[in-house]
Amino acid sequence: MDKELENAFLAGIEQNKHKLLRICSVYAYDDEDRKDLFQEVLVNIWKSMPSFKSNASIGTWMFRVTLNVCLRIQAKQSKKKKQFVNMDSVELSMYAGHEASSDERPELHQMRACIKKLNEADKAVITLYLEELAYKEIAEITGLTENHVAVKIKRIKNKLLNCINERS
Repeated sequence: MDKELENAFLAGIEQNKHKLLRICSVYAYDDEDRKDLFQEVLVNIWKSMPSFKSNASIGTWMFRVTLNVCLRIQAKQSKKKKQFVNMDSVELSMYAGHEASSDERPELHQMRACIKKLNEADKAVITLYLEELAYKEIAEITGLTENHVAVKIKRIKNKLLNCINERS
């Protein structure tokens, strides 16, 4: 890979690292899983750098790669789960034992738990929205129209509000 692409990769990661980590955390069960997922994202971004076109910002492109990696890995995990005996009780106990970090407010922990319950499309849209991406960028990443993004965000906010109210 040439030096220009390497510099673009390093600058893009430096600028977007925290956002990429937060996206990974939505699809991860715990801190170790998040770190593994983030490493997989970095590898995929690195491998894909030669195909990066400057049509979109590097950040928007990295978010798209990150979401694709997260969704692909989650689909693989779901497929593996279906091959085994139903482990719902084990999964519930994993979530029950997952405590919020000491610096995380309870309402933020509730929000994370509610986001994890969303379907994959909604989870992707709200995660990008919470990263303060513009509707246009969310549309580019997800393949939806800007209007559809706006409608989905409104509906997702209502779902999250209902979920949080149920948990309170």
